[in-house]
Amino acid sequence: MVLRPDDFDVVVLPNLYGDIVSDLCAGLIGGLGIAPGANIGDDYALFEPVHGSAPKHAGLNRANPTALMLSAVLMLRHLDECDAAERMLGAIRAVISEGKDVTYDIKRTVTGSTDGSVGTSQYADALIAKLQV
Repeated sequence: MVLRPDDFDVVVLPNLYGDIVSDLCAGLIGGLGIAPGANIGDDYALFEPVHGSAPKHAGLNRANPTALMLSAVLMLRHLDECDAAERMLGAIRAVISEGKDVTYDIKRTVTGSTDGSVGTSQYADALIAKLQV
């Protein structure tokens, strides 16, 4: 799974092992701060960041909202709002690729340092600006 993740479309596991494997696999895409989650049943679907809540970051303007936004991308696709999903995904990709208005964890993953990172609000403002283009 680590060497050839593209070999897997879906992995079905009990809850405990699913949590462990999903947390480990999050490292393949940049960490838990970026990993979206979807629980899809026959009648209902729930979309959430894999990491859950982050109360230690509450009110500090340092939380990375990417996992939440990518969960929204999954939700939009599930609702057949594919154009909106692609616009949001494009904005996220653009801001992260530019690397200047990103939170400390993204900056550290990309550059090895948190120097020049921004808070949640500035990151969100950069994403909104990309959506308005």
